[in-house]
Amino acid sequence: MKADATKNDELVFLPLGGCGEIGMNFNVFGFGPPHARKWIVVDVGVTFGDDTTPGVDLIMADPQFIVDLKDDLLGIVLTHGHEDHIGAVPHLWPFLQCPVYATPFTASLVHSKLAEAGLQGEVPFHTVDLDSAFTLGPFEIELVTLTHSILEPNGLIIRTPLGTVFHTGDWKIDPDPVLGDVTDASKIQALGEEGVLAMICDSTNVFVEGQSGSEADVRKSLVEVVAGQNGRVALTTFASNVARLDSAFHAARENDRHVCLVGRSMIKIVAAAKDNGYLTDFTDFVDENEAGYLPRDKVLYLCTGSQGEDRAALGRIARGDHKNVVLEKGDTAIFSSRVIPGNERSIHIMQERLVENGVRVIAADDAFIHVSGHPCRDELAQMYQWVRPEIAVPVHGEMRHLREHMDLSKSLQVPQTVMTGNGGLIRLAPGPAEVIDEVPHGRLHLDGNILVPSGAGSMRDRKKTAEQGVVFAALVMTDAGEMLDDARITGVGLPDARGASGRTLYETLSDDVTSALDDMLSRDRQQDRAVEEKVRRAIRSRLKFAWGKRPQIMIEIFRVED
Repeated sequence: MKADATKNDELVFLPLGGCGEIGMNFNVFGFGPPHARKWIVVDVGVTFGDDTTPGVDLIMADPQFIVDLKDDLLGIVLTHGHEDHIGAVPHLWPFLQCPVYATPFTASLVHSKLAEAGLQGEVPFHTVDLDSAFTLGPFEIELVTLTHSILEPNGLIIRTPLGTVFHTGDWKIDPDPVLGDVTDASKIQALGEEGVLAMICDSTNVFVEGQSGSEADVRKSLVEVVAGQNGRVALTTFASNVARLDSAFHAARENDRHVCLVGRSMIKIVAAAKDNGYLTDFTDFVDENEAGYLPRDKVLYLCTGSQGEDRAALGRIARGDHKNVVLEKGDTAIFSSRVIPGNERSIHIMQERLVENGVRVIAADDAFIHVSGHPCRDELAQMYQWVRPEIAVPVHGEMRHLREHMDLSKSLQVPQTVMTGNGGLIRLAPGPAEVIDEVPHGRLHLDGNILVPSGAGSMRDRKKTAEQGVVFAALVMTDAGEMLDDARITGVGLPDARGASGRTLYETLSDDVTSALDDMLSRDRQQDRAVEEKVRRAIRSRLKFAWGKRPQIMIEIFRVED
């Protein structure tokens, strides 16, 4: 343990992402007097764009609060390699400029991202062993092996002069995880005997009774499901779930099928796993250029696209535009994954396309081919019995999950529980745990290669354009205000149907603009601002009457000399 705390020291916890939502995890711990705290960050993740964020693939927490304090930021510690815990590292590290710590498999994934971002060699990166310990200022950090739906998930024991915090990260209790070690229950129980001030704990499955299930049981079931198929089999799952990939390889081998990896992420994850000593029994993969020449009952395609991603491998296969892989009548697509909330529609569309092509679709509702990587209620109760914290702080969940987790911890006799959303600064010690401040927080959207705040004008304009469209009006006028030609009206997202008069909406708008300008005084037509306002009103009025919507209106006036 570090030196004793002074009377002004405080231990605080601050979620900037991952509280009140599932994904985009970004957690901050601080120690010291309020004016001179030292800080560490745990996980720097992303969430993914959807129909409400057109043109945006990745969303991450706005780190400005800790960026302003980066001189006192000691490091970033990554619990495991899922995108919602590491995906923002290459985008946000340039603002944070601090060392990064991760175990070997997670380090491999992050190094790949840093290389793609041109940051390889710039980031002070420390690859630490499983179960190792290291010190960052007042924080003594020890890793605890857990089980989850990815290799090398770690809980963090964070010891400080004001007490010990156990940050679980993502976890479950799997007695037979197929790959990797089982949960280190003895270390966690010893930690409980030592005494734990607070546990920061995963809330994802708090509404689910019982236990999450074992990967070993999924493996057995996959062998049986694949055995029942006669044609080609395409199996999709989360590429990061290396244990599931191992189970898919095993199911293929047991059914005399060759495995073909399809999708960039799938190939990268398998390579990273092999680099770290996993999946060493499987070397006989076939290239997708060659797999098509095999008998249909001798191939298993392992594909990206379990969440209905349009550009992923299975999405292209379902559309029929993959250059090497075809699924047709008599073939089977197996979705060995859960549906992430928000992806229901895209997954449904993909599955419908497959069915239309005569492909049999098997999902988790149809067969036992998936288990969750997060703890259900029995596992949460077991963890609380092991750790016996003084304070429960639920994270990694929507508000309803956090509230239910708080109620569960109270029923398990945890003395204190405290809940907050992103931006809530919790003082864990000294004194009762409580939210003491609300710090600035928000989201950043990766717009192409540029990070912009979620409320930026460009994001509002793009959303409005997606919903309402945009109209462009181009006018050529003399300096004296005379029109040299009819207004040219174009648009994006407007209906092109003809009205009862037989004229298009664009033709009608052009007439309205001409009429509006004819009503203006000559001196007013010489002023661009006056012309713009008159034209905008005429277009808006017509569209409200004829279409019932209010698109953006862009007006360009080109002046020529008389």
